[in-house]
Amino acid sequence: MSTTPEDTQMSSPLRLAMIGSTRGNGHPYSWSAMFNGYDREAMTNECPFAGIPDYLNKEPSDTLQIPGANVTHVCCVGEGGFTAEHVSKCSLIPNVVKNTTDVIGEVDAVIIATDIGGEHVERARPFVEADIPVFVDKPLADNPADLKTFMDWVAEGKRIMSSSCMRYTKEFMPYRHSTNELGDLRFVSITTAKKWETYGIHALEAIYPILGPGFLTAQNTGTKERNVVHLTHECGADIVVVASAGMFGGFGCLQLCGTAGSRAVSSGDSFFAFRAQLVAFVVDRK
Repeated sequence: MSTTPEDTQMSSPLRLAMIGSTRGNGHPYSWSAMFNGYDREAMTNECPFAGIPDYLNKEPSDTLQIPGANVTHVCCVGEGGFTAEHVSKCSLIPNVVKNTTDVIGEVDAVIIATDIGGEHVERARPFVEADIPVFVDKPLADNPADLKTFMDWVAEGKRIMSSSCMRYTKEFMPYRHSTNELGDLRFVSITTAKKWETYGIHALEAIYPILGPGFLTAQNTGTKERNVVHLTHECGADIVVVASAGMFGGFGCLQLCGTAGSRAVSSGDSFFAFRAQLVAFVVDRK
């Protein structure tokens, strides 16, 4: 069978760039490892985020890596407290670049692995303008002006993806397909730790695939450190989303209560959710 240039191009591994660093966010290490594999000794003993080697080391080597793509370039411009050279060492990335724009012309897509929404327009702009597909870590934006910029880019046909990994949590998957056994939903709750500004999106994306569009109101009745957000939905359900700064033991606890039954389930497999999220990006890119 003959092949076309397009066939050859699509069969070649995608070349990805991992861009950025912000304090407390270890995605450059973990997400790169999910494409490239990793140096087990260096990751276990040197990674500044202990949770990352904890879940990576549990995965069989034959299912760890996402096929069809590799992180070939890394640039850690930002205030993350780690270097691109160290990410390269741990996650087997062959090319370290000083400036983010150095990857233009060298890669097929870019992952912006930072979680400060107010920085994302300017971090993404060079790649969007170069028509390079971009994945942006959550939250995509934290103000209306930046959100409009992204919306305008998408309307122009620019290829941009952003999501929380909680959209892909396997423990919640059955309820994304159906909640019929619970009857009509009347109360839903979901929890997260850390700040609303960066982690509220985790809670919201966990429930949106279950409830779908139709949110009517939102009211934050909590404080800056303990956000308690009451939402209403056109299906008749009340929803409470809690983001409490120190509640690390209560991340991703979902409760669904309906007229015929209820369920309570917690997210647990971070690796699965992150990997599924990244698979969605490279599959959409291809």
